[in-house]
Amino acid sequence: MSETAYETPVAAVTTMVDHVLGLAATWTAWDGTPARVDDRAYTPHKAIRRVADHMIDHLAELEARLAGEEPRPDHWHASAITTGADRAPFTAEDLDEARSRLTRLARIWANRLDALTDEQLDHSPGEGWSFRELARHLAESTYYADAVGDLS
Repeated sequence: MSETAYETPVAAVTTMVDHVLGLAATWTAWDGTPARVDDRAYTPHKAIRRVADHMIDHLAELEARLAGEEPRPDHWHASAITTGADRAPFTAEDLDEARSRLTRLARIWANRLDALTDEQLDHSPGEGWSFRELARHLAESTYYADAVGDLS
């Protein structure tokens, strides 16, 4: 993703989701063979799962930190595993579900980030990345979709 996608934290997240969904639109042509990238296997469902889980995980972190709580650690296996559900065909209905899920998550992120001041974005409460950095980190979720690639 280009550096211009990082003009604002909101743009980092929403541009990432647009990129993922743009690739996902080609995944109904998937032949069932996982893509091998680094030491992992990726499928369309796994890419969508990882992007959504990453967005949920860091949203929970952001909300906990704003509430003055310690973020709860996640216990997901992340991309280390490929589940049976990850291996399922990726249908037009799955694409519709992914669009609904990821665009809603992006909207939640956008609304939350827009409600924060620059001070809160750059000097965020609690330990960890600033919320601006967290949004930029989420933009790296394109990795999962890029692993599957454009299947058109």
